[in-house]
Amino acid sequence: MSPAFRAMDVEPPTKGVLLEPFVHQVGGHSCVLRFNETTLCKPLVPREHQFYETLPAEMRKFTPQYKGDHGTVENVDNSDCEPKSKLLRWTNKKHHVLETEKTPKDWVRQHRKEEKMKSHKLEEEFEWLKKSEVLYYSVEKKGNVSSQLKHYNPWSMKCHQQQLQRMKENAKHRNQYKFILLENLTSRYEVPCVLDLKMGTRQHGDDASEEKAANQIRKCQQSTSAVIGVRLCGMQVYQAGSGQLMFMNKYHGRKLSVQGFKEALFQFFHNGRYLRRELLGPVLKKLAELKSVLERQESYRFYSSSLLIIYDGKERPEVALDSDAEDLEDLSEESADESAGAYAFKPISTSSVDVRMIDFAHTTCRLYGEDSVVHEGQDAGYIFGLQSLIDIVTEIIEESGE
Repeated sequence: MSPAFRAMDVEPPTKGVLLEPFVHQVGGHSCVLRFNETTLCKPLVPREHQFYETLPAEMRKFTPQYKGDHGTVENVDNSDCEPKSKLLRWTNKKHHVLETEKTPKDWVRQHRKEEKMKSHKLEEEFEWLKKSEVLYYSVEKKGNVSSQLKHYNPWSMKCHQQQLQRMKENAKHRNQYKFILLENLTSRYEVPCVLDLKMGTRQHGDDASEEKAANQIRKCQQSTSAVIGVRLCGMQVYQAGSGQLMFMNKYHGRKLSVQGFKEALFQFFHNGRYLRRELLGPVLKKLAELKSVLERQESYRFYSSSLLIIYDGKERPEVALDSDAEDLEDLSEESADESAGAYAFKPISTSSVDVRMIDFAHTTCRLYGEDSVVHEGQDAGYIFGLQSLIDIVTEIIEESGE
């Protein structure tokens, strides 16, 4: 039995695993798949695999839990290769719902030519969505918000299709794929708000070709990476005020100035009505703790690694001292707003906000004996980016009156 299945205490499948797209992926180019509610599958990259296998103990709380590797996943399901209909409620306009027509029952009897025309129209719609850098998804306020977030965001859809295409191209040569299994960091949140930040002043690995290195250097020089050691790589945040989920991709992030980056960070912690100030202190504490941990890591370089910040967009109201706790169960979002004097939101503990490092395909360390380049000391570029984040979050706290 593989280490992954021992860790999860389940029996390995005999006919393959049904892997679903991970709908909360907001950045990166490697497709992340959903293994089960609490576990994600990521294509195995030897260097990243080695990182998790040799991870220093004090860094484990700042990375997803590693659940092992699994090398016998066969016949990965691709029946949902083009679920474009699940994207049709995304729009690039705020306070606007991109409506879709209901499918009449008699459509199934229509000519194939009409079906092809419809498919072509969906293809054009999908291509438009992929090119949009900032999108909004309207959520029905009366329904369960979390249940409506099963739709693919444009970035996870793009990664999913690319991965399926690679699998199709390789199908003639092999039908087995190797993955590492990682903790699903969003599983405990009802409405996950996710910020993906590309960390460090350098992104290319030591093994990068001249062309790849030059391309990555250019991206850093033309973005906030060179100035503050961090740039926005992807973001989704629930704006309760408008009932929309806002998504921002890496192409928009590359264009941001330092001030624009700060405004995007402010927007990430804003729910459309007010700034979620109770989140800022815990985030600041975790950033400082992570910085302290990395300052003690000798020879590590986390090139092209990202930092995730995650919190729940669904706020949890608590009843005031003179109120019956049972009343809370029937409290709607609207009544919570109207009863601000009787109800308050619970203070956020540090455990309610997650700060985790991810993506280690280009990480290097002296422990990796085969590396031609061995670095000394700490990863100054990554630590510089963390300090910049600490400074910016501190500024937001001070400017918001906290």
